Amino acid sequence: MSRTIRIASRASKMAVTQSEIVAASLKEHFPDYEFEIITKTSLADNFQDKPLYAFGGKPVWTSELEELLASTGAESVDMIVHSLKDVPTNLPDEFKIGAVLGKSDRRDALVVRSGLPYKTLAELPADSVVGTSSVRRTAQLRRRFPHLQVKVIRGNDNTRLAKLDDPEQGYTCLILAAAGLLRLDLGDRITEYLSFPHFLYAVGQGALGVEIRKNDEFAQSLLDKIRDVPTTLVCTAERSLMRRLEGGCSIPLGVESIISPDGVVTIEACVTSIDGKEAATGRLIRTIKTEEEAEMFGEDLAQSMISQGAGTILEKIKEFKLGQR
Repeated sequence: MSRTIRIASRASKMAVTQSEIVAASLKEHFPDYEFEIITKTSLADNFQDKPLYAFGGKPVWTSELEELLASTGAESVDMIVHSLKDVPTNLPDEFKIGAVLGKSDRRDALVVRSGLPYKTLAELPADSVVGTSSVRRTAQLRRRFPHLQVKVIRGNDNTRLAKLDDPEQGYTCLILAAAGLLRLDLGDRITEYLSFPHFLYAVGQGALGVEIRKNDEFAQSLLDKIRDVPTTLVCTAERSLMRRLEGGCSIPLGVESIISPDGVVTIEACVTSIDGKEAATGRLIRTIKTEEEAEMFGEDLAQSMISQGAGTILEKIKEFKLGQR
């Protein structure tokens, strides 16, 4: 029997593209159903002149879409597609992540302004201006490349690239998620992939998370057909790590995660102070078969990092952000 499944998405080209990926995957398994994408602008989209930490931990990418998921009226939707790295680790009680999809490059990527000869961060001359809105990227840059300047930049990837290529804006380069550029067929703009040990990516980066109502067994039955189990386990461990550290998506926590075919997970993690002068690292290797085991993995890694000074660094960052609001 035909049925229309309504999928909510932010209105940006990137978000719609990601929702189309999920809709196409579901359509392969459920050809008799129709999948309609509903778009809505988020709080963060409406205030692109403010750094994300200025919102005080509010779920800036998700709250408006969750209103649609909670609705019982004509606007109601069945699921929301997110970039998993933008999803708070603590969801409202009535919602859950029903599926995580992977298969994307999780690394950060350097994009140099068109016409400049540089290809890597190491080649950039002193005082070159790097555009990013990420506290994590800023902290890692200041730790590894203190001779470079960092300037906040907001907007979707196409907007940021336009600002980069306008010499009057003053940017030498940007750091963006490789997955987003690749999904938008902008991979040719990448001049360097940034990877461990110098750069660790964000928790959940590169993965898509599909949020549903916790009691919606029908939506869960659909998503069970497309969830990527290895990526789900790794991202569950990463999100548990972040939750235990009591951080949101804007804390300077970077991870590098690997899962072997037989379920052995390795996570390298680092919390870096905003000025780049302090860092607390952690590494854990363990076989994981269930999401409960993944949750415990993240908690144990977080506790190890706290003992190495992560808690002190995060407390200082919290004080800094409170002073910047």
